[in-house]
Amino acid sequence: MRDFSPEVAEEMMETPQKLLAGARKIVIKLGSNTISDRNGKVDKNIMKHIVAQIMELINAGKRVVVVSSGAGVSGVGAINKWARKNDINYKQALCAIGQVELMNAYKEFFGTYGLHVGQILLTGDDFNEPHRELNIRNALFTLVDEGVVPIINENDSVSIDEFSIGDNDTLSALVANLWAADLLILMSDIDGVYDKDPHTHADAKLIEWVNDIDKLRKSIDTKGKSDFGTGGIVTKINAAEIVNRYGTAMMLVNSRKEDILGKLARGEEKATVFSGKTSGRD
Repeated sequence: MRDFSPEVAEEMMETPQKLLAGARKIVIKLGSNTISDRNGKVDKNIMKHIVAQIMELINAGKRVVVVSSGAGVSGVGAINKWARKNDINYKQALCAIGQVELMNAYKEFFGTYGLHVGQILLTGDDFNEPHRELNIRNALFTLVDEGVVPIINENDSVSIDEFSIGDNDTLSALVANLWAADLLILMSDIDGVYDKDPHTHADAKLIEWVNDIDKLRKSIDTKGKSDFGTGGIVTKINAAEIVNRYGTAMMLVNSRKEDILGKLARGEEKATVFSGKTSGRD
């Protein structure tokens, strides 16, 4: 694996502004933390503002696919009496109820702009069968070509270990590759990847551009138990690795910041970019 010289690296560096300007097909992933309030319930006001930002991209000629978590928390909000049950059957039932609530919210917010949404629920097994992958791809192209916004989630009501994808960071990466997206955007509650956990280290520094994921893994601390550790940033780095193999860039951005996508497009905010031009690929 080679390293680029500083001069070559600077020339190749992809900024959020450049990526958003050049991308035509964009997959945007929204996590449960992104669309939830501090009480763990879906915050429709946040969803409304994120949809408004997505609409700015669509109005600028971008084609957008949304991968959204939130079925579980939506289910809790709809039928709170099961919230404390740990039985897997109840968790799956909550996801079944919550998925309806989640889609109704997306239908409402995109509907104010005159757009329809389409639901696609997937399991890990869908990416292991060529004919299923082809069907997913065809459905995505048809929906987007007809001006419908696909909303994708893992089918949590039927997913078990054998068929589970595991997390929607990975799901969004698989979808981006399948759809041949130009850019994957993970919207989270952190500005990007830091050299150490920013929640516990005041001197943590944002890493704005990553072109060598193996080197990144060795240089940052992901062993903590916070969301920055194995439960959070690790799955995002893994997602970047999946799309980078296909030459697709990924951005990790802070959805809690007002108009974050617009500000990134104008060069007014920072994020972490995982380059599609990695040093490990010829």
